[in-house]
Amino acid sequence: MSKMKDAVFIFSEDQLSYSFSDTHPFNQKRIVLTLDLLKKTGAIQNADIVTPRIATDEELLLAHDPAYIEIVKKAGRGELQENEGILYGIGTEDTPIFPNMHDASAYLVGGTLTAVDEVMEGRAKHALNLGGGLHHGFKGKASGFCVYNDSSVAIEYIRKKYGVRVLYIDTDAHHGDGVQWSFYDEPDICTFSIHETGRYLFPGTGAVTERGNGGGYGTSFNFPIDAFTEDESFLSIYKTAFKEVTEYFKPDVILTQNGADAHYFDPLTHLYGTMNLYREIPRFAKEMADQYCEGRWIAVGGGGYDIWRVVPRAWAHIWFAMKQLPTPIGPLPASWLSKWQEEAPVPFIPTWEDPTPLYEPIPRKAEITEKNAQMLERALHLIRNESKK
Repeated sequence: MSKMKDAVFIFSEDQLSYSFSDTHPFNQKRIVLTLDLLKKTGAIQNADIVTPRIATDEELLLAHDPAYIEIVKKAGRGELQENEGILYGIGTEDTPIFPNMHDASAYLVGGTLTAVDEVMEGRAKHALNLGGGLHHGFKGKASGFCVYNDSSVAIEYIRKKYGVRVLYIDTDAHHGDGVQWSFYDEPDICTFSIHETGRYLFPGTGAVTERGNGGGYGTSFNFPIDAFTEDESFLSIYKTAFKEVTEYFKPDVILTQNGADAHYFDPLTHLYGTMNLYREIPRFAKEMADQYCEGRWIAVGGGGYDIWRVVPRAWAHIWFAMKQLPTPIGPLPASWLSKWQEEAPVPFIPTWEDPTPLYEPIPRKAEITEKNAQMLERALHLIRNESKK
């Protein structure tokens, strides 16, 4: 029997066909930039890369309606009447129609299913599919750049095929609404989202009071943090909550969504994260998976709209954590910077770390931190009350 790998990286060029337009903020060039950065640091070899398959219609039906899948197919073939897709969330400004939309979207789902099987069948301890993380997709509707929801399909696939308890952790700056609502009634699936409060940010959901329904009550956790939240407060909530939720729920496998849009440079959000966040988030996820799930950890991508200065560095850290490589410090490879700088509309940050200071000090820092701490208390009071009994 071949030796279990520490980690595998799911990738093929097919993942790049998920493309709304040249000017759309969701740009899969992020994956190419990240993979090239890993190659130029010597952190990844061809043997680490696994080619994804395309998800079948039967697999997509685990989380999507048949009528919706048909509409997506028709849209990608140019067969929809004008405004026919609007009811299904496609053909909108956020989620415009593009050629072969169905196949492109099904490849991203298939990548996450490939990652699942690599881990659950014992070929790798951890698996990374940066093409996934499309957490806003609903059962019968596209939303927020997401056509099919790979995490929802993958979680249901894990449950049906492997019969285990799944903990889903979402650190994207936007609430993981599509995944939450898919499993809102399910006692053996736990969803956890730390995100910028919906007061000023899409999709507007993810309050601490959204805790699950019926048998699933107490398996939905939301940690809405204030605009302008900095690293320290974000990481304190993330680590405290992740540990308490994992101890309480006792998962068999952890699936993390790794949006890189809580960074100060991100054009769509209002959080003040730095690269410190992205160094810590995956290392802690690995620690939790090793401690509670015999290492079973699947990671997907997500948001992240500063594709030049932020996403490649942030996502590379997931792979470094999975491979137990030392945290990279100092200059980025000169060959990577020179290869891509010409194409980039902004000057690169030439080091793994962000420059300090990255922004002017925030006058409300203490107030924001205190508000976030009170929110954490409210969000975890169910678990904390249980443990007092």
